[in-house]
Amino acid sequence: MKKYISKFHYLTQDLPHRTHVEQAEIACAAGANWLQYRCLTKTDDELIDEITQIADICDEWGITLIITNHYHLLDQVDAQGVHIEDFDADFKAIREVIGEDKTLGGSATHIDALLRVQATGVVDYCGYGPFAHTDTKPNNSPLLGFDGYRQLQKHNIEIPAIAVGGIQLTDVEHLLETGIYGIAVSAAVNKAVDPGRALKEFYKKVY
Repeated sequence: MKKYISKFHYLTQDLPHRTHVEQAEIACAAGANWLQYRCLTKTDDELIDEITQIADICDEWGITLIITNHYHLLDQVDAQGVHIEDFDADFKAIREVIGEDKTLGGSATHIDALLRVQATGVVDYCGYGPFAHTDTKPNNSPLLGFDGYRQLQKHNIEIPAIAVGGIQLTDVEHLLETGIYGIAVSAAVNKAVDPGRALKEFYKKVY
């Protein structure tokens, strides 16, 4: 069964002035329909506690909750899936662990890697980037820019490819013309003066 994949993904991040729970509350109230919890600095017990709080918020608003990397926690929290950032992950093994009902996302930084993720046949969508410089998830991969995403049109891409990495509001319209399925943002919302308003503006551009 084909799973629902939103065209707009919002990611929480570690911030000095706003907790992940507060970020989730703002995003849900602003109309988010897909929230990815990204925290790589806490123990499993701390993660379970925080994810449970966020899951309650998402359930109240009817929002899809995806957690980053910690697929071993899926049977202990009320999340709809997991996004794996490890480029060398064994997605088939992960799928066996989480089952068919959970959404599984992967990451890729170039077209060959994207095609490999697609070829596994078990990944539901792929975060593809970075589009531009970002401090949310530092890496040394070349920036794709608009030209990098236009390359998607030259290949048989069937998996939903989500542009990610340093995307600003003014980039959305042009990105959606390149062949990508949707976009993911974090800092552009989380570090805005009014995060709720920023998220709404992104939705207007995407939909």
